[in-house]
Amino acid sequence: MPPRRKLSDLDRRRAIGSLQDGVAARQVAQRLAVAPSVIIRLKQRFHATGRVQERQRSGRPRVTTQREDRFIQRQAMQQRMATANNIRQRLQATTNTVVSGQTIRNRLHNFGLRARRPVRGTTLTANHRAARRAWCTQHVRWQRQQWAQVLFTDESRFCLEPADGRIRVWRRRGERFAEGAVLERQRFGGGSVMVWGGISIRRRTPLYHVVGNLTGVRYQNEILQPLVVPALQAIGPRAILQDDNAPPHRSAAVNTFIQQARVNRMLWPVKSPDLNPIEHSHVGRALSSGSATIWVNCCNGSSRSGMEFICNLIHSMHHVPTIC
Repeated sequence: MPPRRKLSDLDRRRAIGSLQDGVAARQVAQRLAVAPSVIIRLKQRFHATGRVQERQRSGRPRVTTQREDRFIQRQAMQQRMATANNIRQRLQATTNTVVSGQTIRNRLHNFGLRARRPVRGTTLTANHRAARRAWCTQHVRWQRQQWAQVLFTDESRFCLEPADGRIRVWRRRGERFAEGAVLERQRFGGGSVMVWGGISIRRRTPLYHVVGNLTGVRYQNEILQPLVVPALQAIGPRAILQDDNAPPHRSAAVNTFIQQARVNRMLWPVKSPDLNPIEHSHVGRALSSGSATIWVNCCNGSSRSGMEFICNLIHSMHHVPTIC
């Protein structure tokens, strides 16, 4: 929370004048945007000493003023990825006030700002943003009954041994290569596995392991015919297929099959994985942690918690934050 506002000498005199005129301390506090306790202590100090100035306090004085604190907050809000040292240099160049980087961080913490890892997003052109905005405008009023008709599908490739840069090890000086302090990894991730899956509120498709490169013909023969069409029929006559714009999904053979099978396909904006609930990071975390059984049970519908998780994802479609 931001620090409690301090009253200037003029505000203190105005507060004492209002109190002497019979105005309640709570009303005076509301006018000056401070806590009632500030006015009460000011009244007690005035009755005891006859002065409105604060007594000299012990301890290190504050090195920044309220105006400089607002400058620090404004710099962080205008350039979210600026470091504390960058803001410190701008403060010094603007106000000639010399502070440390830790002071900058302390001021930002007082305003509720914390340094966090940024969400990674794809590079979007003006056409991409326009298409995403049009898609969101078209579906913003969809209710749960309408989202329940959609079968969300996607392929994902997972490294068998993903490199997690956040792993740390405790060691002393000179123990860089000590036993237990070395993280052994296969080069190039030790290989990868591509899987395809589809989720909806009423049905989950089996998890399909894609061996080799997925072409349009393979997508039609191995996924659309045996997996997608039965899943759409189980959902109902108004079922809608959602797949992205990968080349195998938009090949001429696949488009012809979609028309002949009378499959309702949702138009999908380019570079929009954040709009697809099947792209939730829970899947990647499950596989990267070695818990592939979680994802298999989730797609096969054999896990009750997994089914509830998927339903909650789809029900939250109208709350999905997007980068337009």
